[in-house]
Amino acid sequence: MTITRRQRREWAIQMLVGADLNPPDDVDSFLEDCWQVIATLDPAEGGASINGRNRAFTDERVKGVLSNIDAIDGKLVPLLDKWDIDRLGTIERAVLRMGIWEMMYSDTPHAVVINEAIDLSNWFSGPKARSLVNGVLDKFSKSANPRLSSGAGAPSGR
Repeated sequence: MTITRRQRREWAIQMLVGADLNPPDDVDSFLEDCWQVIATLDPAEGGASINGRNRAFTDERVKGVLSNIDAIDGKLVPLLDKWDIDRLGTIERAVLRMGIWEMMYSDTPHAVVINEAIDLSNWFSGPKARSLVNGVLDKFSKSANPRLSSGAGAPSGR
């Protein structure tokens, strides 16, 4: 079974939602518990036996978001246009946090991060979440890379 980055991101979002609803004392134990549950699921329900780079990709995002949550939220809150972060749905909050983490700390291109985040929010939540996630992450991307907001360096033909 080939596991895509999309699947790895889906697992990361599920884990981040779990951590948001019930913050873990020990992130490593929390992740191990999550992986044990995933291993017991039927493959049609997203289950798989995970190791190596697949697990590392997901773990990096979950640990990265959880260990940098204050810095991420510090970037996120001003982009919410007078919304309190706690008013966001749990899914939207997890997707936005992971998207901002990826743009701040990974080498994944911002356009890829935004596209994946939009797809994840639509998959787990719905079209309204899709619009919110797109708007917030686009604003973050432009603030993190001012060349994009001026049009310089922006992809052509869009």
